[in-house]
Amino acid sequence: MAFSAVFLPQLQERDSTININLDQASWIASLVTASLPLGALTIGALMDRFGRKKMCMLTALPFAISWMLLNFATNVWYIYAARIIAGFGGGLSTVALVYVSEISHPKYRPMLLTFNSVFVTSGILITCIFGFGLHWTIMVKIFFLFITLSLVGLMFIPESPYWLLVFKNDKIECSKSMQWLYKDKMIFEEQYHRIIASTDTKPDEGCKKSKLTQLKEVLKFYRKPIVWKPMLILLLLFAFQQVSSAYVIIFYAVDIFRRIGGSFRHIGLIDEFVALILLGSIRFVMAIVLALISKKVGRRYLMFVSAIGMIFSSFSLGLYMYFTRTSSENRNEIGERSLLSNSTQNLDLDVEPDGTIAVILVLCYICFSSFGWLVIPWTLIGELLPVKVRGILGGVMVSVAYILMFLIVKSAPFLMDSVNLEYIFIGLGVVNVCGLLFVYMFLPETLGKTFSDIEKYFDGSKD
Repeated sequence: MAFSAVFLPQLQERDSTININLDQASWIASLVTASLPLGALTIGALMDRFGRKKMCMLTALPFAISWMLLNFATNVWYIYAARIIAGFGGGLSTVALVYVSEISHPKYRPMLLTFNSVFVTSGILITCIFGFGLHWTIMVKIFFLFITLSLVGLMFIPESPYWLLVFKNDKIECSKSMQWLYKDKMIFEEQYHRIIASTDTKPDEGCKKSKLTQLKEVLKFYRKPIVWKPMLILLLLFAFQQVSSAYVIIFYAVDIFRRIGGSFRHIGLIDEFVALILLGSIRFVMAIVLALISKKVGRRYLMFVSAIGMIFSSFSLGLYMYFTRTSSENRNEIGERSLLSNSTQNLDLDVEPDGTIAVILVLCYICFSSFGWLVIPWTLIGELLPVKVRGILGGVMVSVAYILMFLIVKSAPFLMDSVNLEYIFIGLGVVNVCGLLFVYMFLPETLGKTFSDIEKYFDGSKD
């Protein structure tokens, strides 16, 4: 994600060995999101059939290939291919959320799921820092080393006990996995019996039924409230998340900072690349804060705070930019009239507004979005969906999110060229108001709830 923010400006420099135009830049930024849905759809069936652990390891392969392609890139087509493959790998990484949700104790599950964002944002921050002083050809070699080390580490994790029980009906291996995860005997027994009680495995019946009968039963299960209700909530949450455009700011951070920067980057306080590092730092710090408080603070409350902060930041930024631009235009118009009437001399008609306040408001927008809307919808995939369909539907949810992300990221440069940024941010404020109302009316609280509790909520039972 952040790689394009530092990668594209380097490609657009005059001495770059690979030269690109605006359209090619938008493709490089957005292609990674175009192939993400394919990876997310693919991983759902694969993780159900072959297991969560093996698919976590498989995820490292496309990333490694992508970095190698970039390392040997001689033209833009190599870059296109690398970004498509990286996007496919990003879609496969959906398995991580499912895996973490299934190995976690209900008390710690919200916190552990948000640690996914901690690692994502740490990667963004590292990328921003590297981009400040390293050429992209050096960066791809370092990232290839990172992904290789990750693959080695994945070899030592246990398989998901839920997968072993639900899809393999292997209570012995399930018990071994639980013992590895929970060294305390009392906690192990509590969690093991909870998993046994909350799952319904009847493999013998499935073998006796025809494929048509099994298909009818699957479709019947999908029509249950415990499936379609959380699915609909997740779809709309991801729609609000993507249209809020926080990801666009991350993808095109340097370009956006340049557009709103005015003269601030000439007075030594901050420039667009320092602002990019600040953006990465803010996301990283907020991810850590979110992970630490998720154990005690509910999802709904976090989403409320996040939405309110985004509403304030986007409206404030839009109005500030609008009045600043209007004031500047009026000043220049008065100056031109004065020059024509010879009533004043030495009037500067090219005064640029100070963009520092605007940059701070953009960083505030990212700060508040990182506190909820950028993170929590992803973690809810592992909490709201029933375990039997979590793999398949989780992939579908992620695919929809990334299709929306592709469309928005691809069109963003052209929208910013056609519409003043102040109107865009005011529009984002309206979107965030709608998102806040949706969360208030429809999102259930999952803090401290078992998977069985969550299913009872959607089924209409009392908690």
